[in-house]
Amino acid sequence: MARKIVPDIVQPVDVASVTAADTALVAAKMMRDKKIAALIVVDAEHNLTGIVTERDMVFRLTAEGLDPTTTKIADIMTANPDTLAPDDSPFDALELMQTRRYRHLPVVEGSKCIAVVSVRDLFNSVKESLEESIRETEAFVFGDRYGA
Repeated sequence: MARKIVPDIVQPVDVASVTAADTALVAAKMMRDKKIAALIVVDAEHNLTGIVTERDMVFRLTAEGLDPTTTKIADIMTANPDTLAPDDSPFDALELMQTRRYRHLPVVEGSKCIAVVSVRDLFNSVKESLEESIRETEAFVFGDRYGA
């Protein structure tokens, strides 16, 4: 059976988010407290407008010498990010992330973010699928000698 991003890789959750008007310091503290590497940026209706990641904090804030207490998320976020749909395949998602050098992507239904998937989540899933395929192939080629 083909795996899907939701529910096979990640589950729908109340995604950690900030607004474009929040400061980078607010975002950094939220990331620290929740032990996460990416936050979704939403508007007043909780529609996805962007994503801000650890990488954004390093490259667009710290390395540029900006003040985290006054720099707005709008100034460092990735607006209108690429997204995944819940029924996208992990293989396609991993390929997109590798090609575009993403580590995190929002999973959306309509304009609402229902989860964030990481390259690590996808790698583990694809690895499991490949291992399962190898076991099935071995069972076919060598019989049931490997317990598949």
